[in-house]
Amino acid sequence: MSSKLARRLGLFDATMIVMGGIVGSGIFINSYVVARQVHTSALILFAWVLGGIIALAGAFIYAELAACRPNLNGQYAYIREAYHPAVAFVYGWALLLVTQTGGMAAVAVTFARYFLEITHAPLADWAVAVLALTALTIINCMGVRAGSTTQNVLMVIKIVALVGLVACGLFLIGEPRASFHPVLDRPVSLNLLTAIGAAVVPVLFSYGGWQTASFMTAELRHPEEDLSRGLLIGVIAVIVFYITVNFVYVRGLGADGLAATTTPATAIVRQAFGERGASLIAIAIAVSTLGFLSQGMLTAPRVYYSMAEDGLFFKAVARVSPRTRVPSVAIALQGVFAVLIAISGRYEQILNYVVSVDFISFGLTATCLFVFRRRPQQGPVAYRVPGHPFTTLFFVAACWLVVINTVYTYPANSAIGMGIVAAGIPAYFFWSWRKRKA
Repeated sequence: MSSKLARRLGLFDATMIVMGGIVGSGIFINSYVVARQVHTSALILFAWVLGGIIALAGAFIYAELAACRPNLNGQYAYIREAYHPAVAFVYGWALLLVTQTGGMAAVAVTFARYFLEITHAPLADWAVAVLALTALTIINCMGVRAGSTTQNVLMVIKIVALVGLVACGLFLIGEPRASFHPVLDRPVSLNLLTAIGAAVVPVLFSYGGWQTASFMTAELRHPEEDLSRGLLIGVIAVIVFYITVNFVYVRGLGADGLAATTTPATAIVRQAFGERGASLIAIAIAVSTLGFLSQGMLTAPRVYYSMAEDGLFFKAVARVSPRTRVPSVAIALQGVFAVLIAISGRYEQILNYVVSVDFISFGLTATCLFVFRRRPQQGPVAYRVPGHPFTTLFFVAACWLVVINTVYTYPANSAIGMGIVAAGIPAYFFWSWRKRKA
């Protein structure tokens, strides 16, 4: 199935794709959401540590899935092989209509707003978003090496920006404002556990995205090794960055100060460099969001390509360019959908549906490991999840607790998201009927 695609990526590419799928604009902005749920420095950092542990447990699972099924094209194929093509199709359907495309449209507009803040160009934010999405679509159609190189460069710049932010907080700001006493902001109770749970939800959303690296399996030179290692190296590196950055936030702003600002990174850099800091952090956020877009344009179209190869989507989407050996139609499809949503302004509503749908797929994919372990393996598996089945069950439970919390907190938005997912079921039967008739 995947032999049409060119195996041109290595371990460094896989690691940068993993990190690029996680690090967007959120780490520069959204930490205040956590600080408004739990109100001490210790609990704020605990939420980020706990989220990192859950993300690492997920990376362990996907690393074994990659090692035991190196010739399957990632999450879509794991679900298809473990359960049924219908389940995998619904996952791909939701990816195209909700999770990936809506997220990319929102991030593209975020990029546009920061770009305009820096340049003061006489353009609407939707127009800049369309130009960015179009440019990344063209770059990725030029070949997997071109798309991956763009992603690598942008990710390295993001790493430099995060290191710079940490350096500002540690070395250029005077008296620390963080206090680690008291540790808790209320007595040990159900109320405390509920608050920690509410704080961990945005943290898990910030850590999400590493799973998209699995879509690139068919284009890695040594997928059984490079994807497993790239997942673990990339997720661990992001955990270190995220915890360090949040330590800088609470050190420089204190728990109350972090809760009081919606732009913590700007506040930290402003303390170090004055008003010039706002421009510096705007550049960092613009680059970070562009890198996130680049990663999404590189990875997600491989799912639509796999669906078409299975005969469950438009045949043209399975077309691979003979010159560049990438699924150019699938890439263009992703670009067109993201552009349409960016122009329509509906991306914010779609983002409200993303969390519940995304974490259902995370938990479902993790359960594939139980299915594959019960089946005979062709040769030794290069990597095994430490602590399985307990660590796997821990990750699955964490994912579905997020889903339950989201459905309980935002029932209307969650119902719309679930409705879009459910619409994939009749769509599957339509495509499978067409496949039988062909």
